[in-house]
Amino acid sequence: MTVTHNTFEIAPKNVAIIGCGNIARRYVTGMSRFDSVRLIGVADVMHDLAVALAEEVGVLAYQSVDALLADPQVDIVVNITPPAVHAAVTIQALEAGKNVYVEKPIAATLVDAHLMVETAKTAGKLVGVAPDTFLGSAGQTARVAIDKGDIGTVLGATAFVTYSKAETWHPNPTFLFQPGGGPALDLGPYYITQLVQLLGPVDTVTGFTRIGAITRTVTAPDRKVDEIDVNVPTHGSASLRFGSGAICTLVLSFDIWDSGLPKIEIYGDKGTLSLPDPNEFDGDVRFRGHYDGDWTVLEPVFTPSGEPGGPDQFLRGPGVADLAAAIDGGPFRASADLALHVLEVLEAIQSSSDSGGNPVTITTRPERPAPSIAPSITEPVR
Repeated sequence: MTVTHNTFEIAPKNVAIIGCGNIARRYVTGMSRFDSVRLIGVADVMHDLAVALAEEVGVLAYQSVDALLADPQVDIVVNITPPAVHAAVTIQALEAGKNVYVEKPIAATLVDAHLMVETAKTAGKLVGVAPDTFLGSAGQTARVAIDKGDIGTVLGATAFVTYSKAETWHPNPTFLFQPGGGPALDLGPYYITQLVQLLGPVDTVTGFTRIGAITRTVTAPDRKVDEIDVNVPTHGSASLRFGSGAICTLVLSFDIWDSGLPKIEIYGDKGTLSLPDPNEFDGDVRFRGHYDGDWTVLEPVFTPSGEPGGPDQFLRGPGVADLAAAIDGGPFRASADLALHVLEVLEAIQSSSDSGGNPVTITTRPERPAPSIAPSITEPVR
């Protein structure tokens, strides 16, 4: 069966997942809402995890990653491995002739990310990359407001990543405090991706970073470790200058446990937009003109996928559906080129800090993603 997607047809794509930890279930349920993708199997280096997930959702548990990649039925590999091996697994899948959708960040280092992009070009395959939350109703509602000129010429923005406490609920959050983690690479992609789709690419970055506590005590009830050594910066601030001329103040922190700061605000010469958490697809986008007495909640440009703050906000799948459409010639929004730019911006914050705050020029210039066509989401299979 083909799926009509406005002016072109999408042949349903067979998907297999590599990496069967907790996040995999968000993909399984999330992808079940899209007719354009269908899960056929899973694999993990810990085969017991693959078997458990496969039995739970009724798909094949491949004996190994190699066996999954050798299956000619697999069109798209969803790579949900730890960031440190994103590049190795993605490159292996590309060389096996598969298109790949990889969790954020695209890779743990910019060097690895460039290698992934070059491998995809050589293989003639596509790489899609999380996050895909910017495709939701909140990001797209803000996009329409900006493109219509509701706030006038965009002059600046603020974005605040103020989240910690993973050690209070995650059984083993070690990876969050090792290379490939930290607030920049763990949560930063949601914020920078949203800003780039709203304002276009970044051209210059300055920043400073530091480590807060050098160890973290894990208090999660089901913890697998008691203490973590911190090996990446956990607090930083930066200034981003966009090619459009807009300037953004950005804070990225695992050391701000409580705050009253907004998530993202965009400032124009006619008004302001306030956006919800970019880690979610939906939520109120508020607008206030310079001479308005109060904020107005904008009508979403399409029906939200779920209640803001609810469990559906953390399902994944729109990006995989975006990749499936791009394979058949549709617009490619959650692309490797965009993710490469996002990673370069985030790495530049650390590079600037290491140099004493010198500005870093960003070399990548991705296309601003096309506005999203609201995907056809059916009720997820629970």
